Amino acid sequence: MATERPNPAQWVWYAYGGKLPDRCAEWVLHDVTCRTWVLRHIARALTQLLPFCLLVLLPGPLWIRLSSIALGLLVGLFYSLCYVGETAEHRAIKHGYPPGIARETRELHRDVRRAAKYGIGYRPWWE
Repeated sequence: MATERPNPAQWVWYAYGGKLPDRCAEWVLHDVTCRTWVLRHIARALTQLLPFCLLVLLPGPLWIRLSSIALGLLVGLFYSLCYVGETAEHRAIKHGYPPGIARETRELHRDVRRAAKYGIGYRPWWE
């Protein structure tokens, strides 16, 4: 990939919904369309939910603090995964791509992988 990746501070800004510099736009499209795009989304969601883990510092029984953190993380991840496709589209649009490009690019990548898996030189049985 001949594009510039964001530095760690820029990535955290991006994880919280910020816009990266234009030189990183190609990386953003890769980020929301590569084979591991859902795992990348989960990593961004966990980064957003990380401050929630500070509840462990509150006073009270440890089991209540830990269970509230676990349940909060589960609910946060559930809602984040419900809108994974829309979030990816929004990130691509925010970085200058037309609406629908992330979904179409993922479908194109999927079709290319299938063609490679099953052989590009498909021939009908009568040949």
